[in-house]
Amino acid sequence: MAKSETNTENQVNRRDLLKTGLLAGVGLALGGVGGTGCASAVRKAAPLFELKAAPMDVVRVGYVGVGGMGSNHVNNLLKIEGVQLKAVCDIVEEKVTRIQDLVQQAGQPRPAGYSRGDYDFVRMCETEDLDLVYTATPWEWHVPVCVAAMKNGKHAATEVPAAVSIEECWQLVETAEKTRLHCVMMENCCYDVTEMIILNMVKQGLLGELTNAECGYLHDLRGLKFAGGGEALWRTAHAIKRKGDLYPTHGLGPIAQCMDINRGNKFDYLVSMECQSLGLNIFAAEHLGPDSPQAKQKYASGDVTSTLIRTARGQTILVVHDTNSPRPYSRKIMVQGTKGIVHKYPDEKIYIEGVSPNDQWEPLSNYAQKYEHPLRKALEQQSQGAGHGGMDFVEDFRLINALRKGLPTDMDVYDAAAWSAVSELSEISINNRSRSVEFPDFTRGRWQQARPLHVMDV
Repeated sequence: MAKSETNTENQVNRRDLLKTGLLAGVGLALGGVGGTGCASAVRKAAPLFELKAAPMDVVRVGYVGVGGMGSNHVNNLLKIEGVQLKAVCDIVEEKVTRIQDLVQQAGQPRPAGYSRGDYDFVRMCETEDLDLVYTATPWEWHVPVCVAAMKNGKHAATEVPAAVSIEECWQLVETAEKTRLHCVMMENCCYDVTEMIILNMVKQGLLGELTNAECGYLHDLRGLKFAGGGEALWRTAHAIKRKGDLYPTHGLGPIAQCMDINRGNKFDYLVSMECQSLGLNIFAAEHLGPDSPQAKQKYASGDVTSTLIRTARGQTILVVHDTNSPRPYSRKIMVQGTKGIVHKYPDEKIYIEGVSPNDQWEPLSNYAQKYEHPLRKALEQQSQGAGHGGMDFVEDFRLINALRKGLPTDMDVYDAAAWSAVSELSEISINNRSRSVEFPDFTRGRWQQARPLHVMDV
């Protein structure tokens, strides 16, 4: 048997052991020194901290997956100086044609089109002279597209989550390290107005030393999952097959930045549990009929998943995933420190000891002007009208700006891996009666080095 085949077999066997509890019960880390995944001797590539690629006047982009979010990003990129859309790939030929027309209407040359099947992005990466490959495909295609991009000399950017398994996280990290290329997860919620105000408060010490946080993704997606098209074509399949927090990064990303994860701190271990699965069956029975296949389907994913993470500094983070219940939208943002506490949902409010009225919340708006993040202020006009309150434009602008100027990106491949790893780790914990599971150390100990969070460099 070839060496690569042996490694693959070992990876699968170790993951199976973890999921049946033989390793999770004793809290072994997945990956890195002494952990699961490829042998630790294989994981020796030099880290990519503070990676700076050569600056470029124009960033030549190839885009893979141009449905809703992909089209949103393309529209942003066409408004950013120094971007050329050179290629577009999607399994639906009509979507490729639509984007080609859009790019031409924006005054750029018609991009090359790729729509010959699921893997035509590989041909695009091998054929086109590109600097950056974006992907906004279904989750299971994020890693294959990013790896193909990097192996062909292109930087990679992916929608969230970056990966659906620990082994996929390691693939991103190791490929980026080997090729010395950026691999960025486009977590737009890190650029939302309130999250950036909170981040600025934290970095200026208003809340004191951070102790605790809450976050999550609480979004009624029952109608979307049975819509018959769009994300329903693939997202519902994950709810059928997988337990755990399937979509952790929207809430967790901003909290990780506040807590200096991978910059002097790290996620240490987690415990997770979920309630029974009821919501999707009830919704399908009411809207599609009690005898419909959707109503009779068994869904592995519980309605609400709660994960508690402890960091190396001793902080705790509650992460909640709830997409199968009737409820208003929330990302459950709360940050608590030794001097105060701030909430985003359902109301934006804050309490600072010695400043706020005794035992009374204040509106966060009382502090918004003083702690407005300079990045949002600088891009206020340009981001108006862009998706999700402008935060999609801000994230696209920041990535392009870093590439054009040869700067480190706001988020790196280690962030993408650490934030995405929650999905499989939470599943492992749930399958083992909520036993604690250690996080892989994708940085191999280098997280202890204090380094800048570049989104603060404006």
